[in-house]
Amino acid sequence: MAAHPALEGRFRLLGYGACALAGTLWGTGFFFGRIALDEMNVRSMVLYRFLFASLGILPVALRHRVRLTKGELRMLLFAAAFGVPIQFLLQFHGLVLTTVSHASLMVGAMPVLLAVAATLFAGESLDWFGWLALGGSTAGAALVVLGGSHAAAGNETPSLTGDLLVIVSLIIALAWILLSKKLMETHSPPVVSAYTILAGTAMLALWDFAPWLLTPLTHASIEPIPFAHVNLRAWAALAISGLFCTAATTLLWNWGIHHVPASRAGVFLNIEPALGAVLGVELLGERLGPYAWMGGALIVGAAVAMTLHSREPEPAVILE
Repeated sequence: MAAHPALEGRFRLLGYGACALAGTLWGTGFFFGRIALDEMNVRSMVLYRFLFASLGILPVALRHRVRLTKGELRMLLFAAAFGVPIQFLLQFHGLVLTTVSHASLMVGAMPVLLAVAATLFAGESLDWFGWLALGGSTAGAALVVLGGSHAAAGNETPSLTGDLLVIVSLIIALAWILLSKKLMETHSPPVVSAYTILAGTAMLALWDFAPWLLTPLTHASIEPIPFAHVNLRAWAALAISGLFCTAATTLLWNWGIHHVPASRAGVFLNIEPALGAVLGVELLGERLGPYAWMGGALIVGAAVAMTLHSREPEPAVILE
């Protein structure tokens, strides 16, 4: 059921706001992930992050019971696999092998990838102004990251392997975004968000616990999942990244792209590398130079321009 034009316009603005807030919260993910990685390996960190996310989003799933067709269930499971275990394990393995600044720079390519994917596979279109805004936003993210990387401190060095792993994780994330958008044609954003996170967390748990449960048969030496010796700082980072950087952002992002085209919402993904770079700079004791400030202005300007310029028909709104 289509909304009244005035109401649809309000939903559109709120949709852009939801995408912007999601990008902001996502921008803290590498920062809190790095804190947790000081206490555990990538598999354990990602599992704990999504266990916290599942606790936060479980009430949504319990409130919104839904029946899925076989085709929808298959699509949901693919979205969960791409969006949770595959994407995050690759992305944070990449973070271990590179720097926070370089990982953030790789994420800066996501809006262009999303715009291209939405144009090729989701039947959306992006005019010259949209491409210009996306290009300016991506250039801004690069300036922020490069502006902070000149004063890098510490022993960490970027690697091609780490950077490529982050890029591959972004390409995989595109499948999650487009599959989720397809599911939201028939189901509400909270339903898709909640069931995707819960299904993806179950896959993560199976991946982590299966080798440990099979040790009586395989006699393999499996490193136990850390728990008792994890410090409070790491637990706080895991809780924040799970509840806010994962559960809240997935709800916000899916709600946002349900009301605006994914190709246009992609510009707000550049808030993530910008903020991630700022936090990485602070984490590494660096200072932001003039290029970083210029980059931040480009990102904000592109986001505002994209929102105000939106004139094309928006997707139908599911009234709940």
